[in-house]
Amino acid sequence: MAPRKRRPPNKKNPSPFEALGLLLAHFRVVAGHTQAELAQVLIISESKLASMEQGRRPLGLEMAQELDRILETKSALEVSVRNLPEVDVFPEWAAPYMDYEWEAVSLDFYANQVLPGLLQTEEYARAVLSNDIPTVNDDELELRVAARIKRQDILQRKVPPSTSFVISEAVLKDHLGGEATYRAQLRHLRRSADVPGVTIQIMPLGVTTHAGLSGPFVLIETPEHDHLAYAETQRGSQLIRDPDDVSILVRKYAMLRSQALNPQESKGLLDRLLGE
Repeated sequence: MAPRKRRPPNKKNPSPFEALGLLLAHFRVVAGHTQAELAQVLIISESKLASMEQGRRPLGLEMAQELDRILETKSALEVSVRNLPEVDVFPEWAAPYMDYEWEAVSLDFYANQVLPGLLQTEEYARAVLSNDIPTVNDDELELRVAARIKRQDILQRKVPPSTSFVISEAVLKDHLGGEATYRAQLRHLRRSADVPGVTIQIMPLGVTTHAGLSGPFVLIETPEHDHLAYAETQRGSQLIRDPDDVSILVRKYAMLRSQALNPQESKGLLDRLLGE
């Protein structure tokens, strides 16, 4: 199969979803509403409205129509939504997690198949998303890559979340995207390991005990200090709220951290993989 043509990303212009979000935010401000006030009128969470204004969550047609009515924008948002590219940058079932991820005070990831999106380079993300089945066209692919990289903005917040990652060494054995993409991703991972507030640990191959055999998951602490968890399957996801179930995953994660290489040893492994 011929290689997919890659269109260089446009860093200057916002994506269609970001542009629509900016338009929504402009209309809200002109109408004299704060995010909290408008969210209350819409009977949605403030974080959901913020996600739509930031282009992280698509604005649906019914919501656009309701906003046009409330903000008296003469169907401007409805027309914009109807003319958006027909692509979901995130699966619908992942949208609730995206809201929590954006405002979390701490995030803990266990990954055994692919690097977490918050650690991916653009080329690695493109390689991962290019393997989706069914495949998508170039425009859809670029929108999804941009949306994934946009998620990393949370690490640049004034007060970023504390983040920790336990990553199976098996993930580091795949050369998705080819050798250049692989080595660039390794270098990015190694640099990320030195970022304050970010902890990366590698679960080595060949261990005799392993607390993560049931698959990857994420632990989330909200600004209100609620503790949630999130897990994905092939065609769906589960946002876990029950305290007993969350507790089980918290204990699993603690065990994984004790079984993995410590942060300094993990940096050493990355250095060896890079030949440095």
